Amino acid sequence: MATKTLRTLLGASIMAMASLSLAAEPPLVAITQIVEHPALDATHEGVKDELAARGYKDGDNLQLMHESAQSNSAIASQIARKFVGENADVIVAIATPSAQTVAAAARNIPVVFAAVTDPVGAKLVKGTDAPGANITGVSDMSPIEKHLDMLQRIMPDAKRIGTVYNPGEANAVSLVELLEERMEARGLTLVKGAATKTSEVLGAARSLVGKADAIYLTTDNTVISAAEAVISVGERADIPVFAADTATVDRGAVAAMGFDYYDHGRQAGVMVARILEGEKPADMPFETMEKVKLFINPEAAERMGITLSEDVIADADHVVTSSK
Repeated sequence: MATKTLRTLLGASIMAMASLSLAAEPPLVAITQIVEHPALDATHEGVKDELAARGYKDGDNLQLMHESAQSNSAIASQIARKFVGENADVIVAIATPSAQTVAAAARNIPVVFAAVTDPVGAKLVKGTDAPGANITGVSDMSPIEKHLDMLQRIMPDAKRIGTVYNPGEANAVSLVELLEERMEARGLTLVKGAATKTSEVLGAARSLVGKADAIYLTTDNTVISAAEAVISVGERADIPVFAADTATVDRGAVAAMGFDYYDHGRQAGVMVARILEGEKPADMPFETMEKVKLFINPEAAERMGITLSEDVIADADHVVTSSK
């Protein structure tokens, strides 16, 4: 009887130790992004750095996983299912396609999206003040009016504005619809070139030659991943290329007015930390970025046939001195 009791106590002790071990397992934050390009990479870094600044150290009191879908929706779905299978404590989904696949797979796991232009239109949340049951995040909706102000300030005579976009990407469609609406109110015409994958971006950009006075690129992930193709067309045809993504200016665009995607990632990282500390996504309305900065590239402007005025250069928050 004493032996049996000893075995029972020993078994209970082992189970208790196992439970304590499981309880001590650090939380898992799994990060997925649709493709690797400077803006989304900066978002990823911002999330990690914000968590570290708040005391969450990878390999210590936090587990971090990160995967890129390489612009492939099927891979994005596989990553989403993998993270659900890992029973992540929070899944961070960077860009609309990744956020949509995670939302479909992770019904009971908290999800924080980032770099999603229109979370309502993408059916991630119900409304501005009504997040989904397990989903919230930070939107990167572009300040279209400010972008058009910038473009018209630099090129006041431009009437036909070209854009390349992926008609299969929800955030790209939302932005083009908004762009067309705002341009019509200004008496401008939008000329569209469709590219469903990065290999089609060059051809879509070439289709704008002779039809557009300038090209404006939204935060479309397919197009931004191949922005150099559009920029090369702009340089050859003397069509100035503008962008919503400030990182594209370093790659050769004339100008962009937007926010820092690293700061965007830091803002998303705050939301991740709040969830790890007990808050529920359902009680956290999604957020937007407010502060924007003007980035310019005078050398790129010269290569595309225009000269930036001294007042534009003086107003810039960042001037790229060499992109070649």
